[in-house]
Amino acid sequence: MTDQTDPRPPSTAPVRVVLVTGPSGAGRSTAINALEDIGFEAIDNVPLSLLPRLLEGAPPDRPMAFGTDARNREFSAERLLEAAHRLQASEGVEVELIYLDCDPHTLQRRYSETRRRHPLAPDADPANGITLERDLLSPVRGHASVLIDTTSLTPHELRAEITRLFSPDGTQKLSVTVMSFSYRRGLPTGADLVFDCRFLRNPHWDADLKPQDGRDPRVQAYIAEDPRHAQFEAQVQEMLALLLPAFREEGKSHLTVAFGCTGGQHRSVAMAENLAAHLAEEGWHVSKRHREVEQRRIAASRPDMSEA
Repeated sequence: MTDQTDPRPPSTAPVRVVLVTGPSGAGRSTAINALEDIGFEAIDNVPLSLLPRLLEGAPPDRPMAFGTDARNREFSAERLLEAAHRLQASEGVEVELIYLDCDPHTLQRRYSETRRRHPLAPDADPANGITLERDLLSPVRGHASVLIDTTSLTPHELRAEITRLFSPDGTQKLSVTVMSFSYRRGLPTGADLVFDCRFLRNPHWDADLKPQDGRDPRVQAYIAEDPRHAQFEAQVQEMLALLLPAFREEGKSHLTVAFGCTGGQHRSVAMAENLAAHLAEEGWHVSKRHREVEQRRIAASRPDMSEA
């Protein structure tokens, strides 16, 4: 009897190779471990000169994941991109580059909490190493096929995201993340499509609705009373009905759709909730994130944590 969860690709399928990188502290080890748990042969801290040798000989019987970052003495953005290009040009190899990003202040807090030294600034303030490393990696970030911002993700949530994005059978799928955010806190990193909801009726000014968020049916009903809401929602859905199949055919594995409003609590959350439900009904693989709602929950659970 065949195991339906066997991660090994068919003999005629290309070898799937995933390269994982990003600034130190952003979660590379967590991502590598998650890939290994879903069936990848995973190797961390791989010298770039060894990458071609690891694929020599008989094709591997399962997909492969390699982690590398600026701690490796051979590392440079140019060498990593060149190695990825050469692997992609090889016959029978399919390459994806994961870039794990994170806000510098969050990286600094993580180093402070763990009392670790930054590998690029072992005898100095970690902030110096964080700035140096992000500058070093910036060319790689722009060429990533999958960009994951781990700023507000716990290790468990990052593992879940990796598991969701990289199916064990190696088939190409399009996963959609629908998220909400506050313009006051800036655009979300890695968002592919951004919609501004600040023109819609704002529950913030209703004393009964202000403490709630856009997941509350009463808040959603209040926003839906705006005469422009129905047309806006319909046009967003129509646009995605056109774009999602096209992105999937083009080979894109992940798409982030973001809705923004002033505080990231009401209008953007309601729109994200409704769109995610609609896309799920249409058969798309969908996940949701409410950046400011999550940040508020984290802050409430840690009273000593100052608001970022």
